[in-house]
Amino acid sequence: MGVKLEVFRMVLYLSFPVAMFWISNQPEYFEEYVIKRKREIYPPDDDRRRKELEDFKERMRKKHEERLLRAAQQ
Repeated sequence: MGVKLEVFRMVLYLSFPVAMFWISNQPEYFEEYVIKRKREIYPPDDDRRRKELEDFKERMRKKHEERLLRAAQQ
């Protein structure tokens, strides 16, 4: 009985992680859960947002340059 129990435990300990790895790497699982979740968290960029961000960066760059010029003139 002891040997059979140990063999069963060894098979269980080895097969469970392998089975979980195999299940989680199925393409259907990956598409359904991982890619959909990624699209929810990081939605595709829209042009208006991108334009606002670029305008903000440009304003910050100009402010920084003006500060540097004022500091250099003093």
